[in-house]
Amino acid sequence: MRRYLSILVLAAAPLLFSCRGDEPAGGDDPAPEVTTLTLCDRDATPQTKALYSNLWAIRDKGWIFGHQNDLVNGRKWQYTPGGSDTKDVCGDYPGIFAVDVASFMDGRNVPLQTTEDNPVKLRTIKEAYDRGMVVMACMHLNNPLTGGDSWDNSSNKVAAEILKSGSATQKLFDTWLDNLAALAKDLKGSDGNQIPIILRPFHEHGHEWSWWGSTCTTAAEYVALWRYLVDGMKARGVHSFIYAISPAINVKASSENDFLIRWPGDEYVDFIGMDCYIGINNTVFLNNLKLLKNVSDAKKKPAGVTEIGVEGFQNANYWTDNIAAPMAGRKMSMLVTWSNKYDPFELGKVYYSVYPGHPSEKSFKELYARPDTYFCKDLPPMYKMAEIIIVQ
Repeated sequence: MRRYLSILVLAAAPLLFSCRGDEPAGGDDPAPEVTTLTLCDRDATPQTKALYSNLWAIRDKGWIFGHQNDLVNGRKWQYTPGGSDTKDVCGDYPGIFAVDVASFMDGRNVPLQTTEDNPVKLRTIKEAYDRGMVVMACMHLNNPLTGGDSWDNSSNKVAAEILKSGSATQKLFDTWLDNLAALAKDLKGSDGNQIPIILRPFHEHGHEWSWWGSTCTTAAEYVALWRYLVDGMKARGVHSFIYAISPAINVKASSENDFLIRWPGDEYVDFIGMDCYIGINNTVFLNNLKLLKNVSDAKKKPAGVTEIGVEGFQNANYWTDNIAAPMAGRKMSMLVTWSNKYDPFELGKVYYSVYPGHPSEKSFKELYARPDTYFCKDLPPMYKMAEIIIVQ
């Protein structure tokens, strides 16, 4: 109901003003200007284009709250149908459900994400879409050259080998792309349509930790790797992806160029994100949001905070003071918190969002009640084109 009260007030306002005798006569309001956006994939499905239009439109009203793995597991539960730490606190699901799809691609069996989770991920992705939520996916891919995990940055030849025609590494990586394409085509909602996904490949690429990071790839290799994936998906007939780049901006950004590091080109990026682990530092966060907005406006591409959180935070006012306040009016499409690790006996503190019993519950409910935050029930029809927006 929190949205509808605002709408009723706004709707009544013209009637109130029209009763004034001194109201000047005037003609019809000028027609609103149509906005034209461009996707990397000109053959994107109608639902994908509609989602993109709404990601742009919503930035003028507020931002969508998201949570990694929210429907898969929580702090004290896992794999429970309908489960959600977010819903358990505020009574509503997040607007964005974020998940890792690497386990569908490389057949890994590592602690972060295993193939055993795949049936649950399939179910929850489809449930999220059917509820009207937005789905976003990252890819913590194994190292296709060494056989290590995403954090195996022991070789600076991985990208080069992927890009080398006919190499064993390229052949293996191509099977991973085949698996991703098969997943995308298989993911259909109850309406029979393929589910659009905001895909975040090779994220946090300016840092050293990953095999696609700054110590393992040259700028040219990273750009070529990104384009290899995007072109590969389109060649495989996948037209349901919105491609999001998301550098890690964990310090105070100095300029808009910090968000464009190793930029693959305007025709290869749809969404501009930032993974922003800056602790509780509103000054840094606000600075970075302002610069990201400038990039978003200049590129005419929606933007948002694709990862954020403070591990094990205990600040009771975190959501109102450190999230809602700096995000207000910044024209971001989203803010997505990282996951809460399943830890029913609370032996550790690996969590990044709220859950029942956390000190910030009251603050989170206040965040939820704000008119500029969008959760599942607040979302407009995300898979129908927003008004006065054209997506090419």
